[in-house]
Amino acid sequence: MIDLRLLREDPDRVRASQRARGEDVALVDALLSADERRRSSGVRFDELRAEQKQLGKLIPKATPEERAELLGRAEQLKSDVKAADAERDEADAETQRLLLGLGNLVHPGVPVGGEEDFVTLETHGTIRDFDAEGFAPKDHLELGQILGAIDTERGAKVSGSRFYFLTGVGALLELALVNAAIAQATAAGFTPMLTPALVRPQSMAGTGFLGQAAQDVYHLDKDDLYLVGTSEVALAAYHMDEIIDADRLPMRYAGFSPCFRREAGSHGKDTRGIFRVHQFDKVEMFSYVAPEDSEAEHQRLLEWEKQWLTSLELPFRVIDVATADLGSSAARKFDCEAWIPTQGKYRELTSTSDCTEYQSRRLQIRMRDGKKVRPLATLNGTLCAVPRTIVAILENHQQPDGSVRVPEVLRPYLGGREVLEPVAK
Repeated sequence: MIDLRLLREDPDRVRASQRARGEDVALVDALLSADERRRSSGVRFDELRAEQKQLGKLIPKATPEERAELLGRAEQLKSDVKAADAERDEADAETQRLLLGLGNLVHPGVPVGGEEDFVTLETHGTIRDFDAEGFAPKDHLELGQILGAIDTERGAKVSGSRFYFLTGVGALLELALVNAAIAQATAAGFTPMLTPALVRPQSMAGTGFLGQAAQDVYHLDKDDLYLVGTSEVALAAYHMDEIIDADRLPMRYAGFSPCFRREAGSHGKDTRGIFRVHQFDKVEMFSYVAPEDSEAEHQRLLEWEKQWLTSLELPFRVIDVATADLGSSAARKFDCEAWIPTQGKYRELTSTSDCTEYQSRRLQIRMRDGKKVRPLATLNGTLCAVPRTIVAILENHQQPDGSVRVPEVLRPYLGGREVLEPVAK
């Protein structure tokens, strides 16, 4: 959530951020009104309680005539205090409810607009010219079947649409990717983490995933637990309700977990293969830093993502995501999109978001800087979303006979294998 003091001091900035996101601007004025009621009712409660305490001191010293009048006033005050307390609690609850519905303040450098209004910042690698090489590229699903690596038919039989099996070299390729990604992250100073896939409501809400992203979240009603869509949720809530000494920052974690997404808004999109699925594994980077260091940390996360995609020898571009496509927690987001030959376009493989103090305020995570205690900043960045990375590797490194060249960075994790070979039928 944002700082209420900032809202009071500069409501126009918050209105502009909401407008840029395509969100309800009226929420800002409703929140200002609720905050004013909260503060005024709090003042009234304090005044009445002070009078009540003062009256309690006067009654024992009063004459019989005065005492009757004071007791009558005490009875009225008791009722007034109770009403003021209820009004204060109601106003506070309304303020919190509205505050939780407000998106993070958008960074001034973010391009304004919707999904297609991003700005391309960099382009890396060379897109292969398959025509010049004399063959038409196969898509990842056909290659996966040739290699005995992907089985979506049995995935659908067992679990339904958008589920799959990775088999043979497909399973080995995932394990190689995860191990290589964790090795890069560990070398960069991240603490590797295996995180829970089920979290409590306060963890999910605290990271902002029960707002506009709620339709894509799986909820277990019987247990009131949520399946995470990313280990970001568990990594953010890891230090919930804690105060962290400033000299421990930055703290960086690399989480590996299964991820679950309903993909409720993607009907008809990417239905072939494993690009958009309900369950997948992912290595996620997560950082806790001082707020003044968050922009520099955001660039570091992006550099680690670029290092990873470059090591996989994939052509990709970096985009600055537009305001309406940010997600409620992010002040700014950069995506790395790899070229997918059979689609003829770049598709998102990694994403990194600067969430500033938004999540830490919701999760009550603070830093102690000398005698001062204040919210810190959180950031996240995908290092390897496995299925999409497999899609990009198979399609970009395929050979005419259906075999696939293995990038050098993965070979030590595949027993030195340089090529994934078609399986005998």
